[in-house]
Amino acid sequence: MLQPHPLVGRHVRLEPLTREHHGALCEVGLAEELWRWTPLQVGSAGDMLGYIETTLRAQDQELEMPFATVEAASGKVIGSTRFMNIEAKHRRLEIGSTWIAPDWQRSAINTEAEYLMLCHAFGPLACHRVEFKTDSLNQKSRDAILRIGAKEEGIFRNHMITASGRIRDTVWFSIIDSEWPRVKLELERKLVRADAQ
Repeated sequence: MLQPHPLVGRHVRLEPLTREHHGALCEVGLAEELWRWTPLQVGSAGDMLGYIETTLRAQDQELEMPFATVEAASGKVIGSTRFMNIEAKHRRLEIGSTWIAPDWQRSAINTEAEYLMLCHAFGPLACHRVEFKTDSLNQKSRDAILRIGAKEEGIFRNHMITASGRIRDTVWFSIIDSEWPRVKLELERKLVRADAQ
């Protein structure tokens, strides 16, 4: 059984998501730009509550493990991420539904959050494969996933219908266990460089 627990780094703390995070997530997470490329739109406190409730139900079924993303220095909740599409039998999962408030984007926080999750996935969870997906039009996200060290695998055409009714093509990426030592080392180098700045 998956047991949610905090993942803690120097810059970020990933806390198991609870309903108590609702207010803090609403403070930073209702900006339209955060949800531009996501299938689910979150534009109100009610939407955010639904977002939380949906992932907690999936967690009860051991399909997801959601986190609140917390800036370590201030203790401020600045976003959310999760393990999702968990396939324990095949030892694979996806890191996704990741968003960080604009003021903290392109900082060491996201790099360290991904590092902590990958360490957990390839360590205690003993995954063979970690997946990432994004809208084919979301070049910012595609670049960020490549920077983590994932490999682009291909595009699922007409994969889903977005909230606006647009038919979305989805790009798939992955890191597999044999690649993890190299990816881990490079992420650690990036974090050292970020600490030196």
